Amino acid sequence: MPDPLVRLQARGLAKRFEFRGGSIQALDGLDLEVVDGELVSVIGPSGCGKSTLFTLLAGLEEASAGTLWLDGERCDASRLLGRVGYMPQRDLLMPWRTILDNTTLGPEAAGVGRAEARRRALELFPAFGLAGFERRRPSELSGGMRQRAALLRTFLAGREVVLLDEPFGALDSLTRAGMQQWLVQMWEEHRKTILLVTHDVDEALFLSDRVYVLSPRPGRVELALEVDLPRPRSYGLTTAEPFVERKRLLLEHLGMALGEAS
Repeated sequence: MPDPLVRLQARGLAKRFEFRGGSIQALDGLDLEVVDGELVSVIGPSGCGKSTLFTLLAGLEEASAGTLWLDGERCDASRLLGRVGYMPQRDLLMPWRTILDNTTLGPEAAGVGRAEARRRALELFPAFGLAGFERRRPSELSGGMRQRAALLRTFLAGREVVLLDEPFGALDSLTRAGMQQWLVQMWEEHRKTILLVTHDVDEALFLSDRVYVLSPRPGRVELALEVDLPRPRSYGLTTAEPFVERKRLLLEHLGMALGEAS
């Protein structure tokens, strides 16, 4: 039985995709855990199974082998589905709905009345930097603001464990840096348990309590690095020696992984 403080845990997780003429082993023997209130990142080479991992944790796919635990309960896909917040790489905002009505989809799907769902959303619009944009359509917003709206929608779904699959991957570097600092602030205020996929080493270190480095396909954990850097964090931390040392360690492991993949 997992530690009661561990919200999400995987042990020996594997996923194999079968298709006509062959198969692909996406994950094999992957172990990880996320403790209550942590922000944890997963990083690795392209094609190592990071997004596949998230579809398993969200209950969208069934694992081929291994065990998953949520809040101390062993779960298959049917028990996980709908219990974990999940934001995929694209914001998936509905273009015909206003930003307000996009953010209320989760509560409304859970049976919350429209007026109450809107009240809850509007309370958070200022904190998410969206005040004044309630009636706008997604096409009228910048990429960063669309991501804020998608994150607000994910938070309003009411799940304490949230999966973020490269939420800032499509943004330019300046917008991305601002969004990273904003996410840290939102996490410190709301203390959701967050597992984040990223390709960016700086982002992983800046945001996280722990970083998991995955091997090339089939993905398994090559390194679990505790990021024992002080909080609250400002972006000036990224040039400090303790940060640079940990970055060097991650890059060494990622370099080894890329060497194995080549």
